[in-house]
Amino acid sequence: MEKPYLSYLPRVADDIKFITEYPIDMISLLQEIKDPKAGGIVLFSGEVRNHSHSKDVAYLEYEAYIPMAEKIIKNILKEAVESFNLHKAICVHRIGKIEIGESAVAVLTASSHREESYKANRYIIDRVKHEAPIWKKEFFTDGTSEWGHNCKCNHH
Repeated sequence: MEKPYLSYLPRVADDIKFITEYPIDMISLLQEIKDPKAGGIVLFSGEVRNHSHSKDVAYLEYEAYIPMAEKIIKNILKEAVESFNLHKAICVHRIGKIEIGESAVAVLTASSHREESYKANRYIIDRVKHEAPIWKKEFFTDGTSEWGHNCKCNHH
Protein backbone atom coordinates (compact mmCIF):
# COMPACT_ATOMS: atom_id res chain seq x y z
CA MET A 1 0.00 0.00 0.00
CA GLU A 2 1.29 3.45 -0.92
CA LYS A 3 2.07 5.84 1.95
CA PRO A 4 -0.54 8.61 2.18
CA TYR A 5 2.12 11.06 3.40
CA LEU A 6 5.86 11.62 3.30
CA SER A 7 8.33 13.92 4.97
CA TYR A 8 9.60 17.17 3.60
CA LEU A 9 13.19 17.03 2.50
CA PRO A 10 14.74 19.85 0.47
CA ARG A 11 15.22 17.51 -2.54
CA VAL A 12 11.77 15.80 -2.46
CA ALA A 13 9.39 16.16 -5.42
CA ASP A 14 6.26 18.29 -5.20
CA ASP A 15 3.82 15.37 -4.88
CA ILE A 16 4.02 15.19 -1.07
CA LYS A 17 0.80 14.78 0.94
CA PHE A 18 0.50 16.56 4.30
CA ILE A 19 -3.28 16.17 4.66
CA THR A 20 -4.78 12.71 5.12
CA GLU A 21 -8.13 11.09 5.83
CA TYR A 22 -6.34 8.08 7.33
CA PRO A 23 -5.31 7.56 10.96
CA ILE A 24 -1.80 8.91 11.50
CA ASP A 25 0.69 6.07 11.78
CA MET A 26 3.20 7.29 14.37
CA ILE A 27 5.46 4.24 13.99
CA SER A 28 5.84 4.87 10.25
CA LEU A 29 6.48 8.57 10.86
CA LEU A 30 9.15 7.79 13.44
CA GLN A 31 10.83 5.49 10.93
CA GLU A 32 10.55 8.17 8.24
CA ILE A 33 12.15 10.90 10.41
CA LYS A 34 15.19 8.82 11.35
CA ASP A 35 18.44 10.23 10.06
CA PRO A 36 22.00 9.20 10.95
CA LYS A 37 22.91 12.88 11.51
CA ALA A 38 20.04 13.43 13.98
CA GLY A 39 20.76 13.33 17.69
CA GLY A 40 17.43 14.93 18.64
CA ILE A 41 14.05 13.83 17.31
CA VAL A 42 10.88 15.44 18.67
CA LEU A 43 7.35 14.14 18.06
CA PHE A 44 4.28 16.25 18.82
CA SER A 45 0.85 14.66 18.49
CA GLY A 46 -2.26 16.81 18.78
CA GLU A 47 -4.75 14.41 20.35
CA VAL A 48 -8.53 14.68 20.50
CA ARG A 49 -9.42 15.22 24.15
CA ASN A 50 -12.76 14.42 25.78
CA HIS A 51 -13.60 17.98 26.92
CA SER A 52 -13.70 21.54 25.61
CA HIS A 53 -15.51 24.74 26.64
CA SER A 54 -16.66 22.99 29.87
CA LYS A 55 -18.49 20.34 27.81
CA ASP A 56 -17.87 16.67 27.09
CA VAL A 57 -16.63 16.10 23.54
CA ALA A 58 -17.97 13.17 21.50
CA TYR A 59 -15.63 13.58 18.50
CA LEU A 60 -14.12 16.18 16.15
CA GLU A 61 -14.38 16.75 12.43
CA TYR A 62 -11.76 18.61 10.45
CA GLU A 63 -12.15 20.17 7.02
CA ALA A 64 -9.44 21.72 4.89
CA TYR A 65 -8.90 23.53 1.65
CA ILE A 66 -6.40 20.83 0.73
CA PRO A 67 -4.42 22.43 -2.15
CA MET A 68 -3.71 25.58 -0.15
CA ALA A 69 -3.16 23.74 3.16
CA GLU A 70 -0.60 21.43 1.54
CA LYS A 71 1.24 24.37 -0.03
CA ILE A 72 1.31 26.32 3.24
CA ILE A 73 2.47 23.33 5.31
CA LYS A 74 5.22 22.54 2.81
CA ASN A 75 6.43 26.16 2.93
CA ILE A 76 6.36 26.18 6.74
CA LEU A 77 8.41 22.96 6.83
CA LYS A 78 10.88 24.29 4.29
CA GLU A 79 11.35 27.49 6.32
CA ALA A 80 11.76 25.49 9.54
CA VAL A 81 14.36 23.18 7.96
CA GLU A 82 16.38 26.22 6.92
CA SER A 83 15.83 28.39 10.03
CA PHE A 84 16.49 25.69 12.62
CA ASN A 85 19.11 23.70 10.71
CA LEU A 86 16.93 20.57 10.67
CA HIS A 87 17.81 17.36 8.90
CA LYS A 88 14.12 16.47 8.41
CA ALA A 89 10.69 17.79 9.30
CA ILE A 90 7.29 16.14 8.94
CA CYS A 91 3.78 17.48 9.49
CA VAL A 92 0.65 15.45 8.81
CA HIS A 93 -2.86 16.75 9.57
CA ARG A 94 -5.93 14.58 9.50
CA ILE A 95 -9.31 15.57 8.11
CA GLY A 96 -12.70 13.96 8.57
CA LYS A 97 -14.15 12.46 11.74
CA ILE A 98 -11.59 11.88 14.50
CA GLU A 99 -12.43 10.05 17.72
CA ILE A 100 -11.34 10.80 21.29
CA GLY A 101 -7.72 9.71 21.82
CA GLU A 102 -6.81 9.75 18.13
CA SER A 103 -4.20 12.08 16.69
CA ALA A 104 -5.45 15.00 14.59
CA VAL A 105 -1.99 16.33 13.74
CA ALA A 106 1.59 15.12 14.07
CA VAL A 107 4.77 17.16 13.80
CA LEU A 108 8.19 15.52 13.85
CA THR A 109 11.53 17.28 13.70
CA ALA A 110 15.05 15.89 13.50
CA SER A 111 18.24 17.84 14.10
CA SER A 112 21.73 17.25 15.39
CA HIS A 113 20.72 18.53 18.84
CA ARG A 114 17.46 18.48 20.81
CA GLU A 115 17.19 22.25 21.32
CA GLU A 116 16.69 22.92 17.60
CA SER A 117 14.21 20.04 17.30
CA TYR A 118 12.09 21.32 20.21
CA LYS A 119 12.06 24.92 18.99
CA ALA A 120 11.34 23.95 15.39
CA ASN A 121 8.55 21.59 16.39
CA ARG A 122 6.73 24.33 18.34
CA TYR A 123 7.32 26.80 15.51
CA ILE A 124 5.81 24.40 12.96
CA ILE A 125 2.66 23.48 14.90
CA ASP A 126 1.96 27.10 15.87
CA ARG A 127 2.29 28.29 12.27
CA VAL A 128 0.25 25.40 10.84
CA LYS A 129 -2.59 26.05 13.30
CA HIS A 130 -2.47 29.78 12.59
CA GLU A 131 -1.95 29.80 8.80
CA ALA A 132 -3.22 26.60 7.19
CA PRO A 133 -6.85 26.61 6.02
CA ILE A 134 -7.91 23.74 8.28
CA TRP A 135 -11.11 24.03 10.32
CA LYS A 136 -12.20 22.05 13.38
CA LYS A 137 -15.79 21.34 14.40
CA GLU A 138 -16.33 19.96 17.89
CA PHE A 139 -19.30 17.66 18.50
CA PHE A 140 -20.43 17.46 22.11
CA THR A 141 -22.18 14.62 23.95
CA ASP A 142 -25.18 16.92 24.61
CA GLY A 143 -25.91 16.98 20.86
CA THR A 144 -24.55 20.47 20.19
CA SER A 145 -21.58 21.37 18.01
CA GLU A 146 -19.29 24.34 17.57
CA TRP A 147 -16.68 25.41 15.07
CA GLY A 148 -13.37 25.59 16.92
CA HIS A 149 -11.08 28.52 17.25
CA ASN A 150 -8.12 27.37 15.21
CA CYS A 151 -5.29 28.88 17.19
CA LYS A 152 -4.28 30.53 20.42
CA CYS A 153 -0.68 30.44 19.27
CA ASN A 154 2.21 32.81 19.62
CA HIS A 155 2.65 35.00 16.59
CA HIS A 156 5.74 34.16 14.52
